[in-house]
Amino acid sequence: MKPIPPPPRAKGSLAATPILNRRHPRVLTLISEVRTLPPAPGTGKATAEPGEPRDAGPASGEPAIPTAAPGEALDSGPATDEAVTRVGAASRVDAPTGGDVADRGTVADLDILALLATAHRLIATRVRPVYAMNERQPVSMTLALGRGSCSQRLALLEAVARGLGTPTRVRGLLVDGRFWNPRFPRLRRLIPRRVVLAWPEFRLHDRWVPASELFGDLRDLRSASPFTNTGGETLFDAIARTAIDWDGVTCSSCDLSGHVLADLGHFASRDALFDEHGQTLCLPIRVPVDCVMRHRAALVDT
Repeated sequence: MKPIPPPPRAKGSLAATPILNRRHPRVLTLISEVRTLPPAPGTGKATAEPGEPRDAGPASGEPAIPTAAPGEALDSGPATDEAVTRVGAASRVDAPTGGDVADRGTVADLDILALLATAHRLIATRVRPVYAMNERQPVSMTLALGRGSCSQRLALLEAVARGLGTPTRVRGLLVDGRFWNPRFPRLRRLIPRRVVLAWPEFRLHDRWVPASELFGDLRDLRSASPFTNTGGETLFDAIARTAIDWDGVTCSSCDLSGHVLADLGHFASRDALFDEHGQTLCLPIRVPVDCVMRHRAALVDT
């Protein structure tokens, strides 16, 4: 029996892709709004390695710190792809084409976290959760429809991050279909046995921060009630409230590692993940199922 090779660990990217079409006018407009709106209370916190102090964002009531590359003025004009890509450049590290920049790890990293929290809030408000099946849907289409699956909304958050100058990548997880049994108690036989999940990671503070840690360290988030995969809360919504722990590093109530059948490794984009491993449903099944499910709100199907 051949030994199982370790999963790949791809570098991240800032590139626009067919799914993450961050140069589309709709996406650029969203990025412009993210830059303009004040940060939500409690945002701007960054996770730290175990044993290291956690950085704090601006104190309550203080103005948000403008973000621009060192030596550049903050662009206050209309959003363009060039302008929004400059924002957060001080936090851009490990970019495949440009290398590291000067003054890496500056306060801009904290500001990017606040911007991503704002983006998450906007997406949660404007894109209602549904059970869509097309993992390759461009994020501009998700915005236009005003509805999207958990994965499609996470893809939109990724596109915003890349537009702000923060490289992203995804970790591919093969998740047991029974993880979704509580959401479809009467349709369990129709749930795929295995689901390919693209879990985003963001390059901040010289390390990769998974989506589950954008709102704080898992050790702090675990004090909230755990995610149960029921009701209107999806994984996209839950990351802002509680620990989503795919590796079993927190408490037993937040540990989702038992649902992970395989770690597929890291990919420079979700496009690359689906190119290699495909989508959960094959095309002849996915198209008719998506026509029905993309209109169904993310609630328990009783």
